[in-house]
Amino acid sequence: MSANRFVYVTYIRTTPEKLWQALTAPEFTRQYWAGCWFDADWREGGGWKLMIPDGRIGDAGEVLEIDPPRRLVLRWKNVFLPGLRDEPATRCTITLEPVGASVRLMLEHETELARSPLLDSLSQGWPHLLASVKSLLETGEPLEVTRHWPEGI
Repeated sequence: MSANRFVYVTYIRTTPEKLWQALTAPEFTRQYWAGCWFDADWREGGGWKLMIPDGRIGDAGEVLEIDPPRRLVLRWKNVFLPGLRDEPATRCTITLEPVGASVRLMLEHETELARSPLLDSLSQGWPHLLASVKSLLETGEPLEVTRHWPEGI
């Protein structure tokens, strides 16, 4: 894997429609994304913001492509962490593909930078979040570690 691209693949026992809803609907994201939710205009060219529980904006960008419940491509920019917000926007692509009674979720997060502290941070966070959404959909409970926003951030 190159330093400017993070790829994660997992399989979740659900339907593409339910997984799409879990990835985009505030009532789901709040459960597994530390209380965060998307304030988004889910259409091509629409804007989106990832809202932190205290009302700050964590990340923001533009919907570049959207094909529910198969594909979502976002221009992604961190706006709240001083060491990361100066980086150029990245590109996040989520692809959902039915495989039997499961859905193959592939997430690709890319940047034009040769080395990116933002991508390093995202490559640590995405596996926890995607494991938590998998747990939520398969068992009804997200992972404990992703339920609450960390103190002091």
